[in-house]
Amino acid sequence: MVCFFQAASKFNTRYATLGFQHDANLDDGNMWPTAFAVIDLTPADEERIAALVRKAVS
Repeated sequence: MVCFFQAASKFNTRYATLGFQHDANLDDGNMWPTAFAVIDLTPADEERIAALVRKAVS
């Protein structure tokens, strides 16, 4: 597993979270994002998520 989703309603938070485990291939220098807040999903957001997942498993 390289990514996970935490629903806002389940965790009583303001936004959902899309996160990546340490095995994800997202390394970029000394610092890179490993989690993203998700409030709403647009087609552009869906494509960005798909690109991140493709990179994470590459």
